[in-house]
Amino acid sequence: MKTFSLDAFLQETAQNDSKHGIFELEKPGMLELNLQNQTVMMKSGSMVAYTGNVKFEREGLMSQGIGNLLKKAISGEGSSLMKATGTGRVYAADFDKKVQILYLENETISVNGNDVLAFEQTVNSTIKMMKSVAGIVGGGLFQVILSGTGHVAITTHGHPLTLQVKPGESIQADPNATVAWSGNLTPTIKTDMSLKTFIGRGSGESIQLKFEGSGWVLIQPYEEVYSAAK
Repeated sequence: MKTFSLDAFLQETAQNDSKHGIFELEKPGMLELNLQNQTVMMKSGSMVAYTGNVKFEREGLMSQGIGNLLKKAISGEGSSLMKATGTGRVYAADFDKKVQILYLENETISVNGNDVLAFEQTVNSTIKMMKSVAGIVGGGLFQVILSGTGHVAITTHGHPLTLQVKPGESIQADPNATVAWSGNLTPTIKTDMSLKTFIGRGSGESIQLKFEGSGWVLIQPYEEVYSAAK
């Protein structure tokens, strides 16, 4: 029989001290970063607690040559990163979204700008905007290209699904439900006005990302709506 005592609650929700990797999944929606005189890039606003001697410094996500003009176009949540530097434990989360930890080994992935939670400083990041439909779907059309070797943490609403892209078999995905894709793929925009007309949706199903070639696409069971930046 389940007990509801305070001690039982504290034991059930206690942190797991046996985990010592730099990136650890403390809970399905909680990332634990174990820093030993290291620097990790995090999504601004994602830090929920920390211990030890850690310094946080805000850094523009677009500061790597894209320009200030694009800063105004991306959603407020996805527009910037912060550096976490020092020694200690940092806990990060993003609206109870599920955290997915990946380790890149000289590999490249593209991630929806709003779904990047954290990555090691050894991983390079650049921003790319799909200019042909800028402003139609908003922040979801900004992608962060992560490449190199190191840990990456991304977030998803619910349990994600990976779809394999094969030669001659393209995949069309809703931009607001697309989380990430393999770095060798370059999506194009497909507009299906019949869906807009018959379903009554102004975006999403009527505007799709089309993936062709050989690779994979990660989707989530949720269409995330991006707010416009101020």
